[in-house]
Formats: sequence, C-alpha cells, structure tokens
Amino acid sequence: MSQSSSAAGLGLANMWISFVAFAAACLLGVYQVVERSGLVPTLESPELYFASVSTHGVLMGFVLTTFLIMGFGYYTATTSLKQAIWSIPLAWFGFWMAVVGVLLAAFALLTGQASVLFTFYPPLQAHPLFYIGAVLLVVGSWVWCLEMIMMTLTWKRANPGETVPLAMYGTTANAIMWLWTSLGVAAEILFQLLPWSLGLIDTVDVGLARTLFSWTLHAIVYFWLFPAYIAMYTLLPKEAGGRLFSDQMGRVAFIMLLVISVPIGFHHLYMDPFQAAGWKFLHMTGTFMVAVPTLITGFTIIASLEIAGRLRGGKGLFGWIGALPWNNPMVLAGGLGLLMLTFGGFGGVINASYSMNAMVHNTQWVTGHFHLIFGGTVVIMYFAIAYYLWPKMTGRQLYSNGMALSQLWLWFIGMLVLTLPWHMLGIDGQPRRISSTPYDQVLVAKWQPNEVAMIVGGVLLLVSAVMLIYNLVKSHGTSRPVDNPEVVYAESLHSVARMPHLMNSFAFWNVLILVYIVVSYGYPIAQFFLMETHGAVPWSI
Repeated sequence: MSQSSSAAGLGLANMWISFVAFAAACLLGVYQVVERSGLVPTLESPELYFASVSTHGVLMGFVLTTFLIMGFGYYTATTSLKQAIWSIPLAWFGFWMAVVGVLLAAFALLTGQASVLFTFYPPLQAHPLFYIGAVLLVVGSWVWCLEMIMMTLTWKRANPGETVPLAMYGTTANAIMWLWTSLGVAAEILFQLLPWSLGLIDTVDVGLARTLFSWTLHAIVYFWLFPAYIAMYTLLPKEAGGRLFSDQMGRVAFIMLLVISVPIGFHHLYMDPFQAAGWKFLHMTGTFMVAVPTLITGFTIIASLEIAGRLRGGKGLFGWIGALPWNNPMVLAGGLGLLMLTFGGFGGVINASYSMNAMVHNTQWVTGHFHLIFGGTVVIMYFAIAYYLWPKMTGRQLYSNGMALSQLWLWFIGMLVLTLPWHMLGIDGQPRRISSTPYDQVLVAKWQPNEVAMIVGGVLLLVSAVMLIYNLVKSHGTSRPVDNPEVVYAESLHSVARMPHLMNSFAFWNVLILVYIVVSYGYPIAQFFLMETHGAVPWSI
C-alpha cells in the first residue's frame, strides 16, 4: 500500500468518525434550544435535557475535534513532508483505542449515567465507563501526537538544515501543545474522578478538580483552532490564487499559541474561591496575550487574500475583495470564518477581563461567545478542510460544489441567528446550564423573541449539517475522477529556504512552556496538599 493511500484511508476513517459525531450533536442541539425555550411544554425534561447537553458537548468538543485533527494531521504530514506515516500499525491502534473510548463514554451518556456536562465538574459524578472512555480517547490522541513528532524528527534528520514545511510545523506545534494541556484533565480523571466513581475513595476535592481541569479547559480551544489556522495559512492563499504574505508570521503565531495557551485557565475560575486574586490576575494577563497570535493571523491572512485579489485584477482600495474566487469553498469558509472570529474575539476580550466577566459570568453570553468561536470559526474551517481533502483522499470530485457553498452560507447565517440572541439574553441576565426558565413572567416574556430566534438558528444549522453529510457521502459514489489529486500548499511571498533555529524547532519552547506552567500552576495545585480541605460527596442530576 502506498504512503498516500495509507494516509488517505487513515484520514477518511478519522474524519468520518468526527462528522458522524457532529451530525448527532447537531440533532441534539436542536432539541436543546426547543426544550430550553419552554415553548413546547411536552418536551420539558431536566433529566433528558442535561443528558442531551452532556452528550452534545462531548461529541462536539472531544469527538468531532480530536478525530478531525488526527485525520487532517496524518494527511498533512504525509503530503507536506513527502514521507510515509511513521508507524501505520501504531496509528491504527491509536485510532481504534479512541473509538473504543468514544463507545464506552457514549453508553454512559446515552443511558443518562453521565449527565455531567462538557466540563464534568464534581460533585457531579458519572458512571466509571464515562471516565474510562475519556481516558482511552485522550491516550489514543497521544498516539497521534507521537506520530506527528516522530515524523518531524525523522524528516529533520533526513533533511538537515532545511525548513520544516509550515503546515507540518503547525501540526507538530499542536501535537506538542495537546500533550502539555491534556495532562491536566488526565490527572483529574486518573487520580480523582475515576477512583471516586469506582468507590475507591469516598469524596473528591472539588477545588483541585476544577484547577486541574482549568489546565486543559481553555488551551483545548487552541487545540481545536490550530487546524483552522493551518488551513488558513497553507491552503487558503493558494486556493484564492495568490501567495502567503509571510511564512514567518505563521510560525510566530504557532509558537505563541503553543507557549501562551496552556497556563491561562484561571480566567474560567474568576468567580470561584479556590484561587487567590493574584493568580487569577497572572492568568488574565496571559489570556490577553494569547489574542496577539490571532491578530497576527487575521492580518497575515487578509494580506494574503489581498495579494490574491490584486493578482486576479482587483483595483482600488477594496476592489480586490470582489475579485476573489468566492465560489471556492475554502475561500468562502475562510472569509466567513474570519468574520465570526472578529465577532467572537470581541466577546472573548470581555470574558477575559476580570471586572467585565463578572457581569456576564455564567449567563447565556458565555454560551454565545463559545459557539461563535468554536461552532463558527473552527467548525466552518473544518468543513472547508473536508471539502478540499475529500477529492484528494477519494480520488473523486466533490459531488456538488454549489451545495457546498450553500451549506457554508447557511451555517454562517444559522450561527449568527443562534449566537447573537444568546449574547442578548446574557446581557439581560438569563443564566446558562439550566433546562428551563421558571422566572418572573415579565422577564421571561422579554426573553421570548430571542428564544424563538435561537430555535430558528438551530434548525438552520441542522439543515446545513445534513447538507454537509449528504455531499460527502455522495462524493464517494461519483464517477468523475479528480483533476488534481495532489495537495498543493501555498508558497510564501518571500523565500523560506533558511529559517532561524528557534522558528524551526521546538526544544527551547518546550523548556519555556515547562517553566511557565510551573509558575502558573505550581503553587495553585500544591496548596491543596498543604492545607486542610473538605471533600465533596457524589451528586447527580
């Protein structure tokens, strides 16, 4: 079996798992917005609602993302480095381990024994199979991380002094970052939640658990975001008909995301009493710093698109925008993704600010912000990656380019219709993590127009998801061979033949990450072992 066919098979297997999970999560999402609105009383069920929310969150946040990242990573590695996967048997072993983990967790979720939400904070307790499944999924992803790191090291040994292709540099940075950031949730599950659920210990330290999960909680957002940025830097400029404005800027953004993204989780714990204000301030500062690579990415990608537009004949200050090939799914998704990133980034700055966060904490504002960044920018670029790679991996043309464009527009519109009302509801004080709103009737009546809007948005997103799955399934059966089966990465405007060592390797950055993590999390974790704490007993919804 050739290296390209091996990578294609592995890539398709991972991506199909991710999109099946995505479709199921979208269906659950529509049920949730309808049930929560209170407009259909027969659907109201707190038990079913929280089981649905937990399943929806896990499928979207852990399954869709992890499998797509692995599939995209394997195919990116082989096509950018022009070499075979480091160990095919090991890669398939990691894949099946992750699949088994998903099935175990799904059993607990679908039987109502793991209604612990996406964050599974104690004292909420799930069935042991849920935690075992989560561990297997994470360990399966660690196999992918090892594969990516070893492929990069193997390539560097075979090509001494040469510059690692940007696509692979970003992929390896993401693998390293995930190894660092997943340690938090792995420690929480293995040493706290799993023994607790098995009855080996009677109580669990809630403060320690939330602190460990915060290690993972926000950095995982950048684990999700990395593939979107990689596609924007390495595929989008070429598909737009131009060149990448700066390869170096892409590497700087990837390095900053790698170093800064892990030790900033306390901005999710501003209202919690477990950590002192000084530590929260330190993490807040890091949270603002992590906006810099996003600004760098926005500038670089827009500059690259302007180059493409002007090469295609665009004139005047903004004429290049109309000259871009908006009938290309990658270009359209990139443009729409940047728009949603702008809106969502504004909300993120508010969440990161200690004082402003207090006004929107635990309201629907947070739900709106999260969905606009993840469901908006991240997921729409996942669609673009699928539309670009499916013909390469199957050897057949995409079933319908027109359907792909319509699906992307519908997702964009649906996401705005869903999330903007959530922002408004948050400002009006509607809490999140509730299944109904049995409050003052005047207040609830004020919320209802936005509740109706979010149902419309949820339905639009479900229709868009169905269009995506239909298009990908039909693409396997088309008889039209693909015109160009090779993945063509964007060339940089300037030569990258020689790259500074720090921008072509990761050894120094790993040392810096270690120091940063020890400073940010060392005492905040150690304090739980240095003072008397009181454990919590299990509680379920």
